[in-house]
Amino acid sequence: MGEREMLELAARAAGIALAGDGVNGIFYDALMGCVDADSDRHWNPLEDDGDALRLAVRLNMDVDIGRRVISVAWFDAEGNVFELKEPGEKSGAEPFSATRRAITRAAAEIGKAIAPGAEK
Repeated sequence: MGEREMLELAARAAGIALAGDGVNGIFYDALMGCVDADSDRHWNPLEDDGDALRLAVRLNMDVDIGRRVISVAWFDAEGNVFELKEPGEKSGAEPFSATRRAITRAAAEIGKAIAPGAEK
């Protein structure tokens, strides 16, 4: 899954409307991320600690940050628990970046289960 798709799915899971131009789809920049339609600011939890933390809180995620593995757990509407594991420092990833990626990947997994247009 590419970064753009990951961001779009994470936004869907969090109920964040992304701005689009009606011609080319969602405003997206590889460095800045997507544009939040409500705040008109760039939104990129892959690069911004605050965006990642707000995403984790909004989706009630449990984030466990270890030296070797970062785990993110969440519950679905039926109470089933899911867990995603992201390599930490052992893989050479910088720990802050690895944590943001784990949160965003988990949110994208949640977003996949939500039908387009049925955001929270």
